[in-house]
Amino acid sequence: MDDLLVTPGPGAPRGLRVPAAELDEQFSHASGPGGQGVNTTDSRVQLSLDLATTTALDEVQRARILSRLSAKLAGTVLTVTASEQRSQRQNRRAARERLAALLREAVAPPVVRRATRPTKGSKRRRLEAKRQRADLKRTRRRPGGE
Repeated sequence: MDDLLVTPGPGAPRGLRVPAAELDEQFSHASGPGGQGVNTTDSRVQLSLDLATTTALDEVQRARILSRLSAKLAGTVLTVTASEQRSQRQNRRAARERLAALLREAVAPPVVRRATRPTKGSKRRRLEAKRQRADLKRTRRRPGGE
């Protein structure tokens, strides 16, 4: 098995290289299509990476990933499963791509929202809509109630 390469992006300008020794692959029977071979081939792949001990991340990246992916973690271990294909090789590739995509998204810094002011046109449209609504409600009143 080769090292897992994560393409460069925000938060990892040179990308990430996860050593193959830190990845744990497990194989098991997959449900779904496969015909007679479905019960004899271990085509489902579970790819795991311990985020707390990996050498691929610096401390800022590690903290960001652990906080962002906390719902998907078992302790500090991130596990990805692939069983869509009948071939173990294709499932291994899919699991590696999925893990790389998760790491790439999680390592990106949060986008800071910049507050903007409403435009004159949007203010005018909002006030016009309020006036129209008030006029509609005014026509529903009982006559002579004023």
